Amino acid sequence: MKTIARGSDRAEILRRLRRVHPDTVRRWGRMSAHQMVCHLTDAFRMALGQKPVSSASGIVQRTIVKWIALYAPLQWPSGIRTRPEVDQEGGGTRPIDFDGDVAELERIIEVVANTGSGFAPAHPMFGSMSHPDWLRWAYLHMDHHLRQFGV
Repeated sequence: MKTIARGSDRAEILRRLRRVHPDTVRRWGRMSAHQMVCHLTDAFRMALGQKPVSSASGIVQRTIVKWIALYAPLQWPSGIRTRPEVDQEGGGTRPIDFDGDVAELERIIEVVANTGSGFAPAHPMFGSMSHPDWLRWAYLHMDHHLRQFGV
C-alpha cells in the first residue's frame, strides 16, 4: 500500500503534483487547480494540528468507512464533501501565487512525511488515527485530488 512514508511513493506524488498548472482542467468537483493545491496544504496543516477542523465523525465513519478508505484496494470516489474549514469556497486558504503555493505544499509534504509524531489528535471523519494511518491518508488524499485533475 502506498504511503508518503515511502520515498518512492512520495516522489511519485511530487512528480504528479509538478504536472499540475494553473490552467489544468478538473474532471470533477468545483475547485480550480490552484484551489486544490491550497486545499491539500490546508489538509496537511489539519493533520499536523495547525488548522482546526470540525468533526463529522460517527461510529460508522470511524470504523467501516475508515478501514475501506485507508486499506481497501479502491480509489476514493468523486463527490465527497470536505469540511468547511478546508473548503476553498469556505474557510480554506485563498490562492495567492501558484508557484509559491505549490512550493509550500511540497514543503509541508516533507514535514508530514518526516514527522515522527505530532499529528492531530483525530481526523475529522475517521477519528483517532495511528502515525502510519496518517501517512497512508496523506498519499490517498493527494492521489484523489491529483486524479481529479487527470495527473
